[in-house]
Amino acid sequence: MEEPQRSIRAVHGESTVTVYQAYSPEIGLPAAREGRFPAAWKRDRMTWIKPSFLWMMYRCGWGSKDGQETVLAVEITREGFEWALRHACLSHYARGLHENRAAWRQELKRAPTRVQWDPERDLRLRPLPYRSLQLGLSGEAARRYADEWTVTIRDVTPLAHEVHALVSGGDLDSAARLLPRESSYTGQDELIAHLRG
Repeated sequence: MEEPQRSIRAVHGESTVTVYQAYSPEIGLPAAREGRFPAAWKRDRMTWIKPSFLWMMYRCGWGSKDGQETVLAVEITREGFEWALRHACLSHYARGLHENRAAWRQELKRAPTRVQWDPERDLRLRPLPYRSLQLGLSGEAARRYADEWTVTIRDVTPLAHEVHALVSGGDLDSAARLLPRESSYTGQDELIAHLRG
């Protein structure tokens, strides 16, 4: 079955959804150890969360990029995730979705969250013909994410390194078996109707 051009694929259950971020060890290790973001985590700046493990691997270079050496799987409440989607604006202007560029700019300025759709990645981190969600949280959304929505934080850097080693060795089948089991997010049609541009 062909993948929809834009849809949310994630590890999710009845009450939570898993998103990924990568940080320096100074932020990532205390966050994983304590199960919450430390005081040093800036609650007043934009933070981007990604439900796609492989897109995160593309972004952080399998946990090798400077300042992104610690890869975190952050389990957050579905309620929080869906609040973020309902209050989101696309990060770019889309004709037909927004009345005009000025209206889009106003919406972007007011929205506590924004959405980008980036090409999903395969195991070799090559772009696929469909897109994956990136969700930017600022202001109220960033504070809620850190202090209300977060259920657990796990350090998945060893998993990133293990999958990367298998891919580098050409064992794609074994690498694929280790990937988190992401599936189409239930109830997303209504949640992202205003974000499909």
